[in-house]
Amino acid sequence: MASKYIINDHQLPHFISFATIQWVDALSRPAYKDIVIESLRYCQQEKGLTLYAYIIMSNHVHIIASAKDGFKLSDILRDFKKFTSKRLFEAIEGNPQESRKSWMLELFRSAGEKNSNNKNFQVWQQDNHPIELSNAIMSRQRLDYLHRNPVVEGLVREPEHYLYSSARDYAGAKGLLEVEFLE
Repeated sequence: MASKYIINDHQLPHFISFATIQWVDALSRPAYKDIVIESLRYCQQEKGLTLYAYIIMSNHVHIIASAKDGFKLSDILRDFKKFTSKRLFEAIEGNPQESRKSWMLELFRSAGEKNSNNKNFQVWQQDNHPIELSNAIMSRQRLDYLHRNPVVEGLVREPEHYLYSSARDYAGAKGLLEVEFLE
């Protein structure tokens, strides 16, 4: 099934969301979030990703990003999701402390069997829902929405207090990833 969400200009900032299968809280542990951080960093350094903002929640990720000249944002996202799926699956499978291991792995395997795009399992939902940010008002709205996620969830009182977010950078502190500031 074709998605109604298409990236037309890969060099313009896009608000992009992707979630785990059935919104499973597969990113609830710091070690799993760190896999996402490391992969985003790799995409910045090696794949042409320009990252303006990010938030990693327990079951979904929001980023504002674009691709550098000569790169396609859709290709970067495809590679990112493929790589992190494999690493997350392996991390969950190999974690003796993971109490939800059997349940999560079975969900991922079941989803993979139902989707011809996958071989053995699927961690992320298929769509990315990219929204082109064509003006400053849209950019500010999406940036605020993204950064307020952990506040709305009751995890922190202020956006910049959440470790896995670029809100720290926008508040003048140092975050986990380098970001280009939206104007």
